[in-house]
Amino acid sequence: MTKPKSNNQTDNKNVENMALLQQQLEELTLAVQRERADAINMRRRHEEQIAGLKTTVKANVVRELLPVIDNLERGLKHVPEHLAEDEYVKGVQNVVKQFEKVLADMGVTRIRTVGEPFDPRWHEAVTMEESDGTEEVVAEELQAGYALGDEVIRHAMVKVKMR
Repeated sequence: MTKPKSNNQTDNKNVENMALLQQQLEELTLAVQRERADAINMRRRHEEQIAGLKTTVKANVVRELLPVIDNLERGLKHVPEHLAEDEYVKGVQNVVKQFEKVLADMGVTRIRTVGEPFDPRWHEAVTMEESDGTEEVVAEELQAGYALGDEVIRHAMVKVKMR
């Protein structure tokens, strides 16, 4: 015949089981919290990658379209004076304004040039005029530059003068 277990032994076994279950619960809770944090971080990284990809695609599309606006602006600079008020010319001017508005709505800005200090982050110096000064200043814009936020889509080609 087997000897019945004492209540003390049963109580000790229950306490051990409870402690083991409590430890397992804490480990599983920590594992779930880590998985949840990993999922949140993965979602955040994915959203950042999508935003970066959108910016890259937007910049590439704008880069491809810039020669179109360049040519329209170049053409408008050479309109004969007697045609300046012509409806066709005004229509082309409106197309350029519309193009500029679309770029602005996309967050694309034209890089400031004439009169600004020369900055190689934004400007590409094509020629340089020497003088007595020590400050490099943009004297003339040869081709407009554009930026999307802090990212340069195309550097502004400029003439630089020392003053």
